[in-house]
Amino acid sequence: MKERIIFHCDCNSFFASVELLPHPELWDKPVAVGGDSQTRHGIVLAKNEAAKKYGVKTAETLWQARKKCPDLIVLPPHHDLYSKYSKIINEIYTQYTDLVEPFGIDESWLDVTNTWQLFASSPKQLADDLRQRIKFETGLTISVGVSFNKIFAKLGSDYKKPDATTVISQDNYKDIVYPLPVQDLIYVGKSTQSALNDMGIRTIGQLAEIPLKTLEDRFGKHGLELYNYANGLENSPVSSFYAEKDVKSVGSGNTFGHNLNTMDEIRPALLRLSEDVGTRLRRHGMYANGVQLTIRYPDFHTFTRQCKVPSTDITNEIYKRALKLFVDNRDPSVAVRALTVTAIDLEKERRASQLSLFETTVDEKHQKNEKLQATIDRIRGKFGDASVQTATVVGAGYRKKQNPFGDKPEKGRRWDKNDM
Repeated sequence: MKERIIFHCDCNSFFASVELLPHPELWDKPVAVGGDSQTRHGIVLAKNEAAKKYGVKTAETLWQARKKCPDLIVLPPHHDLYSKYSKIINEIYTQYTDLVEPFGIDESWLDVTNTWQLFASSPKQLADDLRQRIKFETGLTISVGVSFNKIFAKLGSDYKKPDATTVISQDNYKDIVYPLPVQDLIYVGKSTQSALNDMGIRTIGQLAEIPLKTLEDRFGKHGLELYNYANGLENSPVSSFYAEKDVKSVGSGNTFGHNLNTMDEIRPALLRLSEDVGTRLRRHGMYANGVQLTIRYPDFHTFTRQCKVPSTDITNEIYKRALKLFVDNRDPSVAVRALTVTAIDLEKERRASQLSLFETTVDEKHQKNEKLQATIDRIRGKFGDASVQTATVVGAGYRKKQNPFGDKPEKGRRWDKNDM
């Protein structure tokens, strides 16, 4: 069987690099892209290589960044430009293969197993040529990982930056991958890292030595993924760039102009977010089987909770679950800085409810709610969102601020991580 050739192409400091294109005089100076501090989005959305040397980190506040780097230059974000350049770069990729799978706005996997021979003498040569072409045509740089699966290709693009090619092959992967910290492995978040550290596992090589059964006993299905990722056994395909993209989740978040202290403030906030989520679910023709709530406090401590919900696209059903998650998990002694409501576990068809003999009216009630929501959606579509509003929202004078990343994109870049 022919060995696969997978590229992972990652734009270097993408947001910052795009902002610097019209400002070449700032290229060697520490620069960050930051939200508007007046609307309490005063955080670092991106930074260039010069700022990284001062320890400036994404998602920290601008005042924290300036403590590390007093000369930090902060530029406002232009998300339309990021989308424009992302489209240009991905269209270049598709000239080499149709198997191009974006992973967020600035990263993509390419499967060039059957096409690289048409363009270069080796996969590495093609990766180098691709880097030069992107630089020449856009002024931006990319790092490319070349490997036999998606996971190791991504580790390769992260291995050496900026503007570099790293080949991780069957012959050298143990030398390159195994010494890396276990948290460098994709989908190893803080909680998984902590659990692995408790098991004495701190490198990917140590993870690869753990028996599969041990990992499955500790992490369930995720244990199998960890085992395959560490041992180079991951073999998921690269999706076609032209395939229909499934909506994974629909979320709406807001950082408030002032901290919310009472339930009289919280309820309309959650309802407005739930209305936005419900409207977008219906627009996509999707049904949620779960609701997720993210709460952020003034000290930037953030936590997320989720629950299952009977298959729905109804605003009020989403709101009730979000409110219950809030009441069950919120620390009432602390004000709330930001909230995000997300519909998860989406499907294109509503799952049938399991009803008892005494619950025969549930589907009928749901159908009535669906008709009501459809009517409201039509009115809003014709006359604007403000034409029909819930009394609770109007009475509270609540207005949802614009999400700085626009509508929530695909899995790789979740806006609610950075916009609050």
